[in-house]
Amino acid sequence: MTSQIKTCFKRYEKKYFLTPEQYKMFKERISPYVKPDEYGRYTICNIYYDTDDYSLIRASIEKPEYKEKLRVRSYGVPDDDGKVFVELKKKYDGVVYKRRVTTSAGLYSSFLKGFAPAESKTQITKEIDYFQSFYRSTPKAFIAYDREAYAGAEDENLRITFDTNIRYRLDELDLRSGDHGEPILDDGKILMEIKIPDVCPLFLSKILTELKIYPTSFSKYGTCYRKYILKNNLEKFTKEARLSA
Repeated sequence: MTSQIKTCFKRYEKKYFLTPEQYKMFKERISPYVKPDEYGRYTICNIYYDTDDYSLIRASIEKPEYKEKLRVRSYGVPDDDGKVFVELKKKYDGVVYKRRVTTSAGLYSSFLKGFAPAESKTQITKEIDYFQSFYRSTPKAFIAYDREAYAGAEDENLRITFDTNIRYRLDELDLRSGDHGEPILDDGKILMEIKIPDVCPLFLSKILTELKIYPTSFSKYGTCYRKYILKNNLEKFTKEARLSA
């Protein structure tokens, strides 16, 4: 995405659901304090990895003090040589730690199976190798969304993003297969995320309070798992039970 790709993140992340009216008012209020990031609007595509029994997302749903996940991300639909990010994301005591490496869309699957090396061996690739040797996770869900992103005008470590058209699919689990999918949400709300390195800026806290915008607990992959993966697995189990009866 940039000439100097950031590989490590440590920050607090808060999520909010906005109505279209709240979105419009919020954007008007924050406009003096933020600027569009250099990419403006774009589509983010993700492949989420999990164990065969979905132990990672099941643990995450329980809201433990520590949790972790592995995903592969691209900005837009890549071709074979397109750049993708393999991301190990951890959350401990409310703080999010994200570490990532780059590879190509044609190689990330082999890399995560241990068959192909990353672009270079680093501490992060060692952590990903360890994660995979322990969990042996495989692709479980594709999730994409259209993002509008802003950074703080004075502090670029402040990030505010708006995600719409959040969609999923449980087949064609390859980033090169397109960004199509079925809607995860059907209420027309906009998912806003605020990412800050430490305390929330005063202007932002004031605007959120005045517009009565409150944080929510929401996971894109978690929602996909609860609403669709569990349902599909239950239907499959029921069908197999009937056939064996």
